[in-house]
Amino acid sequence: MATATLTIDLDAICANWRALDRLTGPATQTAAVLKADAYGLGAPRVARALAQAGARRFFVALAEEGAALRQALGPGPQISVLSGHMAGDTDMIADLDLTPMLNSLDQITRHLEALPGHAFGIQLDSGMNRLGMEAGEWEAVAGLVLEAGPVLLMSHLACADEPGAAMNATQLAAFHAMTDGTGVPRSLAATGGILLGADYHFDLTRPGIGLYGGLPFADALPVARLSLPVIQTREVAAGESVGYGCTWVAEIPSTVATVAAGYADGLHRTLSNNARLWSGDTPCPLVGRVSMDLITVDITHLHEAPASLDILCPSQGVDDLAARAGTIGYEVLTGLGPRYTRRYTGGRA
Repeated sequence: MATATLTIDLDAICANWRALDRLTGPATQTAAVLKADAYGLGAPRVARALAQAGARRFFVALAEEGAALRQALGPGPQISVLSGHMAGDTDMIADLDLTPMLNSLDQITRHLEALPGHAFGIQLDSGMNRLGMEAGEWEAVAGLVLEAGPVLLMSHLACADEPGAAMNATQLAAFHAMTDGTGVPRSLAATGGILLGADYHFDLTRPGIGLYGGLPFADALPVARLSLPVIQTREVAAGESVGYGCTWVAEIPSTVATVAAGYADGLHRTLSNNARLWSGDTPCPLVGRVSMDLITVDITHLHEAPASLDILCPSQGVDDLAARAGTIGYEVLTGLGPRYTRRYTGGRA
């Protein structure tokens, strides 16, 4: 079979959720962010496992993601939509009991007029200048909105993965100024915010990347293994080149494996001549350019040709691979392509 296998450890995801939950203490509820198909790992299976582990609140980016999640979870768990109440979302929000996090005056008007009495939250801009209402806008409508009974007031930190960044304290102060005394549950921290300490935890935290084995949660268990099948091996003489552009030339007689994955599957071209795959505990250098469907790997030092090689494994996590690609673990995970066969271990989902 020429299809690569992405193995996802549901028990590890649940263990990471429990570990982040323990960091916040019993007064703070821990939700789970499952946007972008649970960071590329399959939201339905991940959501069911986390629900069995105790998660009761989930966040997605879009109403369509919320619809898929509701189908997987059934009634009960709260599913919050970070993009808010967009035009055309009303029926979906109502029928599937989604909770939009309203970001603007237009969204507040749309929601309160179309779905009076339906649960909603408010997203506030504490300095990131991305989503949410700015302080002046919020001050103008806060009285009316609070009367309608939001279930959550939230904001998002711009520099939470940099503990020493002055912006963290600036945003914390801004969030306090906008929300103190409202009596409404509050949320400021995603994974990085949890690690900043109790001042940032408030009533609800929203871990995302930390659930899936990524930084800044350095204690996270690895979640994903990506095994790529070897299609062919060949002997390459000294002086011969491999791949597009002849960017790698064998210095000695070499054995090169052609492996089924490429940039169409989320393996960045910046990994060309700049990455390692693994045969068990033995690293094997990627040689030549990453092409659309294939990469080539020097296996000269192996005793025999392997059936597959790992590019994500305990020896090389998502952030290790991201560093070699010049990006971040988020992009590696969310870019994992649809051609991978996803295999789940652990959990009861």
